[in-house]
Amino acid sequence: MQKELIVTIYCDVDEFCKAFKKYCEGKALPNNASVKGFFPKSRMSLSEIMAIVILFHLSHYRQFKWFYIQHVQAHLKSYFPHLVSYNRFVELMQTALLALTVYTMKFCVGKCTGINFIDSTKLQVCHTRRINSHKVFKGIAERGMSSTGWFYGFKLHLIINDMGEILSFCLTPGNVDDRDKKVINHLTKDVFGKLFGDKGYLSSKLFKELFAKGITLVTKIKKNMKTVLMDLSDKILLKKRAMIESVNNLLKTTCQIEHSRHRSPWNFLVNLVAGLVAYSYLNTKPSLNIDRSVPKDVFLLAI
Repeated sequence: MQKELIVTIYCDVDEFCKAFKKYCEGKALPNNASVKGFFPKSRMSLSEIMAIVILFHLSHYRQFKWFYIQHVQAHLKSYFPHLVSYNRFVELMQTALLALTVYTMKFCVGKCTGINFIDSTKLQVCHTRRINSHKVFKGIAERGMSSTGWFYGFKLHLIINDMGEILSFCLTPGNVDDRDKKVINHLTKDVFGKLFGDKGYLSSKLFKELFAKGITLVTKIKKNMKTVLMDLSDKILLKKRAMIESVNNLLKTTCQIEHSRHRSPWNFLVNLVAGLVAYSYLNTKPSLNIDRSVPKDVFLLAI
């Protein structure tokens, strides 16, 4: 792992944690125990915990236990001199959830450019044959249907821009429809322009609701539907909708937001949010090569 990356992530997180702690203390009542719970009572600081969790998602390790024992404790002691045992660190990870979420929303999301792509991806927490015996997410996760079949777990809903940057995200149980009104309203809160999606978002009601907010929903039509006229630029960009599927693939393979070894719902959320933060630090992301020097209605794409 590059030393520059370790220093960059820690410095970014540490500056945020200082401001976050100051903000919480300024807004809290005296002796507020709930605010004190946001910051761990440990020799390790919140910024150290967050940095290690994020670095795991940028490493080649597939299990956090081996990453912490074989890499962090063995090679990163000089960067993190106050390391605790693995079992204690797993307990401390939960205290970083709120700070990680705020950090993600403030510094790890991109800016809307008017060209947006929407999609959802499944986060399977166990094999379908072990649903009845699964206890960690009992009452939280649900069965859902994806293009590859049934699964048990959650859905991660995403909107990205044409540069591959995540604009907004939402986590729901696996049985929530992609066109759910609450989910769409949350995702499109700060979005404008064109929104490209697959056939799962095909809905005249949804189109009208988004159009009233200044967003034009563009999707493919089903075979039994009448053809409609479409701008050439929209038709080209719709063919590039698979870019968001590449983002989902990076999140699962490189940033490792999905696995079936969770033993706590809180650590599942920490793993998910830290993976989204790690994605923002990737040097290369799937993107469209758009020449913005031409008029807005004309896009030159490098195909």
